Amino acid sequence: MYATVRVYTDNSELADALVANEAEVKRIVSGIGGFKAYYLLRTADGAASISVYDDQSGADQSTTAAAAWIRENLPDIGAASPQVSAGEVVISA
Repeated sequence: MYATVRVYTDNSELADALVANEAEVKRIVSGIGGFKAYYLLRTADGAASISVYDDQSGADQSTTAAAAWIRENLPDIGAASPQVSAGEVVISA
């Protein structure tokens, strides 16, 4: 498995906007091949998401899809590019 963590800072409105569009967000991330799980966390100054896929290809596609969807659907939020970390899942419980 392969996971991607995207951390969006300095944007307290982003989590609310993503929750308001929950069905669309779920459709996009789960429609990518190899989908395993998606989590959205509300943080003190923004949001973080965790996407889990069978392989790196799916995880990379999710990062591209997330960026495009936010850019196209939430232009007023003004979300800066997130800090992205990705890698192979080595422990899963």
